[in-house]
Amino acid sequence: MDPLIGCPCYTRRLSAITPPKLRVCAVSFLNTSPLVWGMLHGAQRGMFELEFRIPAECADQVANGTSDIGIIPSFELTHQALEIIPGTGIASHGAVRSILLVSSRPAGEIRTLAVDSSSRTSVQLARVILERKYGASYLPVTHAPDLDAMLRIADAALVIGDPALRIDPARLPYYVYDLGAEWTEMTGLPMVFAVWAGRRGTVTPPVVEAFRDSCRYGRVHLEEIVSAESARREFDPGLVREYLTRHIVHELGAREYEGMELFLSYARSHRAATLI
Repeated sequence: MDPLIGCPCYTRRLSAITPPKLRVCAVSFLNTSPLVWGMLHGAQRGMFELEFRIPAECADQVANGTSDIGIIPSFELTHQALEIIPGTGIASHGAVRSILLVSSRPAGEIRTLAVDSSSRTSVQLARVILERKYGASYLPVTHAPDLDAMLRIADAALVIGDPALRIDPARLPYYVYDLGAEWTEMTGLPMVFAVWAGRRGTVTPPVVEAFRDSCRYGRVHLEEIVSAESARREFDPGLVREYLTRHIVHELGAREYEGMELFLSYARSHRAATLI
């Protein structure tokens, strides 16, 4: 037997050669649940230090080193040098249901837009669609995700994530634009809202496989997600099931990345124009 076993110095030696767990920041919205289900309940449980934030905070935590890997709004890739975990993320092939632009007037006539800044990709997507598709020039105003309050101070409101899922568009006396549908109608391509990405050196083959396996576990256990998340978030189970199976796409391939690159090119063009 090794005479060092049981000695405090042996414990310190093990600690020195055992790498710390990667710190992973996931989004607290429903659309992330299948991606992390394996990390919460499957074989990947305990592999990472997992915490939940809004999208913009995930991006900030990876940028400042508080987290190693996070669900990153795709817009952040225009100015952060990150390594993407390929093959998985959050996208749509049309209507996304959880990114809604609600307006008291037609899109082309919007002059003020109240935005929920928790996702910078959604804010940029609204700008791209309003400017390129509808020719609108507007002033953005940051506001908490309260639709009635937002529409009291602006012509239109951008509501995203779970707050958007609590809105029934058919019951609203306003113009309602689903920005996933608007993007695909304008470009013919999917829209990628977020990807797993990390700081340099963190995205190794075993990490990639673990993240993919976690997502696969989520797809296999979809009904568990529907039951648990509908109860936790107080959503109708039918809404959760439809949202995760018909509106949100978690597997990313060539077409999804083509759509992402087009969106990023639009975003970069806008950033360059604002610097002139």
